[in-house]
Amino acid sequence: MRVLCAFPEAMPSSNSRPPACLAPGALYLALLLHLSLSSQAGDRRPLPVDRAAGLKEKTLILLDVSTKNPVRTVNENFLSLQLDPSIIHDGWLDFLSSKRLVTLARGLSPAFLRFGGKRTDFLQFQNLRNPAKSRGGPGPDYYLKNYEDEPNNYRTMHGRAVNGSQLGKDYIQLKSLLQPIRIYSRASLYGPNIGRPRKNVIALLDGFMKVAGSTVDAVTWQHCYVDGRVVKVMDFLKTRLLDTLSDHIRKIQKVVNTYTPGKKIWLEGVVTTSAGGTNNLSDSYAAGFLWLNTLGMLANQGIDVVIRHSFFDHGYNHLVDQNFNPLPDYWLSLLYKRLIGPKVLAVHVAGLQRKPRPGRVIRDKLRIYAHCTNHHNHNYVRGSITLFIINLHRSRKKIKLAGTLRDKLVHQYLLQPYGQEGLKSKSVQLNGQPLVMVDDGTLPELKPRPLRAGRTLVIPPVTMGFYVVKNVNALACRYR
Repeated sequence: MRVLCAFPEAMPSSNSRPPACLAPGALYLALLLHLSLSSQAGDRRPLPVDRAAGLKEKTLILLDVSTKNPVRTVNENFLSLQLDPSIIHDGWLDFLSSKRLVTLARGLSPAFLRFGGKRTDFLQFQNLRNPAKSRGGPGPDYYLKNYEDEPNNYRTMHGRAVNGSQLGKDYIQLKSLLQPIRIYSRASLYGPNIGRPRKNVIALLDGFMKVAGSTVDAVTWQHCYVDGRVVKVMDFLKTRLLDTLSDHIRKIQKVVNTYTPGKKIWLEGVVTTSAGGTNNLSDSYAAGFLWLNTLGMLANQGIDVVIRHSFFDHGYNHLVDQNFNPLPDYWLSLLYKRLIGPKVLAVHVAGLQRKPRPGRVIRDKLRIYAHCTNHHNHNYVRGSITLFIINLHRSRKKIKLAGTLRDKLVHQYLLQPYGQEGLKSKSVQLNGQPLVMVDDGTLPELKPRPLRAGRTLVIPPVTMGFYVVKNVNALACRYR
């Protein structure tokens, strides 16, 4: 009716046009309006422009967590560390006694410490008291020296190859040599520490597991996200890159479970980029999206331990730089250690989604993981739950806690880049406050931002955060 009323007002006056001309025009307009209203009555879908705008404003994710039973339970030392032997070769060993470095390392305890890497080859293992040498054969040091990293690359590195069956036999021989030696008799043995599970690598692992699957305490492999090419900051936000790890996990698990179902699997070395990383990227805030998603995905798929390469080292993949300054991934790891327990919980998400792939648009770029809160953190009672959320969208996302999480108090730990460099920044802020060490012997207090009960969580664009839902009294989290 508004259009019909406006139309005559826009027409010339009746003095300039015969009245007979107005009647057919009015009848024609009335017919168009009738057809339009009839069409809308039969099809209530809004116009495309209104539909898109409405979705953008109304997108609200409803989030609940299964609290009765954990879906996985990982090792207490799930997030562990590696030191590369290059610190000896390059004269850095003395700095390991640095008060500042010890303080930073203590912050990430408890953890396993792996001493190894590609530069292990220059090391010479010598043990003059090794009784195995008196028997005329090679001792355990021979096997420790010759089977260190990525046996699938031996042909490239040493000019000779080894198949999985032979590698398995050597592990069995090593185990038999270690057991009579008192200091090694209860030592654990891990391997074969293969690289990316391509076809030839899977064949090597298959042969190894067939022969020595029951000999090793855990099966190990290594993962590198970006192999030998220049990367850009936006590469760290690509969901396709983040999801490569999930496919590799499934390939490893398929072989392991064929021969030794339930055998523990460790990711014994993970880096963002090869060749020491990329300056201003691998050591920046942006790299944290890969690292936090790695932690969430590994625990969710049942990997028992992940060893970060490296705690302190050359290159740019480390947690602490050569000036002993903690990098963004260090602070991310520290928050993870303080807040996340070993029990993994199932997440249930619902909300408005776009066609044609309902659920994919939001969930691909909004990644939500849930664990029982670390029971060693005395700020929270047992039964609390910690969520960690990665928002790769360029817009903020709103999450409403539902079900068992509804109307609970929440503590927010929002980690954002600090400074003018944005995603390339090597400094971070927690809830708006920059994170820096108080002094060489003191880490800063990680202060949460309390959110009132029932408040919608607002996740800023391209950020990461931890959210402790207090006093849920989750059955899965009440007992160790």
